[in-house]
Amino acid sequence: MKNNILVFGTKHFNNSLDEIKEYFTFSLIFYDEHTFSKQSTKKISLVLVDSDVCGDKTVLSLINKLNNKPLLFLGKRSISKNNKFISTAELLLPVSIVEISRMVINLITTHKFSQNSSISIKEYLVDKNERLIKKKTLSVAITEREIQLIELLFNAEEPLSKNIILKTIWKYADDADTHTIETHIYRLRKKISDKFKDENFIINSKAGYTI
Repeated sequence: MKNNILVFGTKHFNNSLDEIKEYFTFSLIFYDEHTFSKQSTKKISLVLVDSDVCGDKTVLSLINKLNNKPLLFLGKRSISKNNKFISTAELLLPVSIVEISRMVINLITTHKFSQNSSISIKEYLVDKNERLIKKKTLSVAITEREIQLIELLFNAEEPLSKNIILKTIWKYADDADTHTIETHIYRLRKKISDKFKDENFIINSKAGYTI
């Protein structure tokens, strides 16, 4: 399966990449304001950005929403002097297809390795090794089950019902029911609220639970 790369750029930049995309081992998805909202960002492995569009407020806003993805800036000018992004790498043109491919694969591999030990969610970092949720200088301890809950809700593309959570995490264990889920979510919410004063980390609606 190819990795999906979301591309932000000028028309010329996009057209240039479009002409050579068959040489890449990953799929390029060119940003379009009419289709972007339909594209699941969780299926995006990396964000490729033409450095010339970094001054576009709309593009900047969208990129910032994707700051849990590795970012690769490609262009004729460097963004290093005004780097407002959490995780970036950049290549200055002219550059070969081989170099771009190598950088993309390296960034995706590094990101996937990092994801195995931590998850970036909103303003938080979930450290699975230390079993902590961190935000700036604050942190709170969480259990292995709470980590499973957070990962499940974060990776879901829509709110999850109690029954789906029960089936996925508890595997219908004899000692588990929907009250078990409510209790675990209540305790997790309370930890977040007490430590970070955040009442909306986990949202509950008629459709189910979501992050």
